[in-house]
Amino acid sequence: MIPFTYARAANTADAVVHGSAVGTKYIGGGTNLVDLMREGIEHPQALVDVSGLSRDINETADGGLLIGAGVKNTALAEHRLVRTRFPVLSRAIVAGASGQIRNMATVGGNLLQRTRCTYFYDDTGARCNKREPGQGCDAVDGFNRIHAILGASPACVATHPSDMCVALAALDAVVHLEGAGGKRTLPFNELHRLPEGRPDIETLLEPGELITAVELPAQPMAAHSTYRKVRDRASYAFALVSVAAALEVDGGMIRDVRLALGGVAHKPWRAWKAEEVLRGQPASQQLFQAAAEAELANATPLRDNGFKIELAKRTIIAVLGDLSGVSA
Repeated sequence: MIPFTYARAANTADAVVHGSAVGTKYIGGGTNLVDLMREGIEHPQALVDVSGLSRDINETADGGLLIGAGVKNTALAEHRLVRTRFPVLSRAIVAGASGQIRNMATVGGNLLQRTRCTYFYDDTGARCNKREPGQGCDAVDGFNRIHAILGASPACVATHPSDMCVALAALDAVVHLEGAGGKRTLPFNELHRLPEGRPDIETLLEPGELITAVELPAQPMAAHSTYRKVRDRASYAFALVSVAAALEVDGGMIRDVRLALGGVAHKPWRAWKAEEVLRGQPASQQLFQAAAEAELANATPLRDNGFKIELAKRTIIAVLGDLSGVSA
């Protein structure tokens, strides 16, 4: 047992004061952090409980949503405005975990959950740069079936585990933060880092900075959106590949599109190249194939995960076909 102190934050300002101390971690539902502590991966000296803060979902003036970081995943997935205006988010959350975990897990915690790489969790001898910088990465030459094919580096080939985050990447979400330096916002697609040489630095959060809310901008196209997750078993499994997509088709032409992938990279992967190919073009299976090929052109497979490239392409094509009504 590693001793640590515990404090329950009365409000955001109180949380930031406590959270600015070295060795302090914020805890919401604890569905990931507590596991990491039990496994000896995380060793906080203090925990600041923020589960009682920011638990509201409010409509913004322009028709978007401001989602408190303390909102439980179940509450978010079941919210009427989420299900009608942003169905991709509701579907991603439901695909993400068991009902029990969704009842505990918070929005803010979901954004900050860490990889499920086997070598990251094995501190008995496996080398992992994410756990201890400079050790090396045993996954590169090890069992790497679930690992990254996009944006990886020799230092780390782990994937980001969240389903919710893939939907948020597609929805142009904005993260609201508060820390010792005050309040600021950060585009969701800039929150997480690619591994490069320091995979242990996973986000652009400043030390002690707290996620207070996630904002979904008004986006009529998002009402026509979906999420598809491909995994080894029907429930309680992380994505081999997943696709979040929103599509606006008018007169057979793709007027606008949002596309993001999960299970393929160190962070939720926004498919900018595919979107560029699709936008302004007549919807067709040939176009969807070209978009998928463009996005996966730079994919780099490892020994065990080369199948992900074709799987990702086929999933992109299938999702776009479903949304557009253009079948094979």
